[in-house]
Amino acid sequence: MNEVTRILDAIGNGDPLAARQLLPLVYDELRGLAAQQLAHEKPGQTLQATALVHEAYLRLVGNRQFANRRYFFAAAVEAMRRILVENARRKHRQKRGGRRQRVELDEVALTAPESDIRFLALNEALDRFAEAEPAKAELVKLRWFGGLNLDAAAELLDISPSTADRWWTYSRAWLRAEIAEEKSD
Repeated sequence: MNEVTRILDAIGNGDPLAARQLLPLVYDELRGLAAQQLAHEKPGQTLQATALVHEAYLRLVGNRQFANRRYFFAAAVEAMRRILVENARRKHRQKRGGRRQRVELDEVALTAPESDIRFLALNEALDRFAEAEPAKAELVKLRWFGGLNLDAAAELLDISPSTADRWWTYSRAWLRAEIAEEKSD
């Protein structure tokens, strides 16, 4: 049993000091996952990788139990995805200016106004995909939101790289078709 799994067990058993021990061990990996997710965001994003890691960590170490390191990091990716979705939805609320774009006076090129909308469309399509194909949806989350390569995602899901490749090809096609259908409605 590795150190992370041991600490996760201690957190699950109610050890109040275990959560303090976990963050230093997983921080660099979580920061890397957060940076990968934020790389997909449009320029000018106000949410920083450090804030995303801390918010996700707080959501994770509440009252959850994780069987091992794999489940912890899969849950971390999901928590970060939800935080980014909440952030994108918050930006599009009328109270926050709706669809108005912030423009710096010295900015030469405007950022694409569609990126938040596309992100929300992907998230909604991914939720529908998860209902039909939960394992394949988990692969998409690990690759897209977690920034993992195909081999690392396959290892976390305990599937072969060739199976992961087939699932990835199918998932991308399904999601593209679903998002294209939404646009045409």
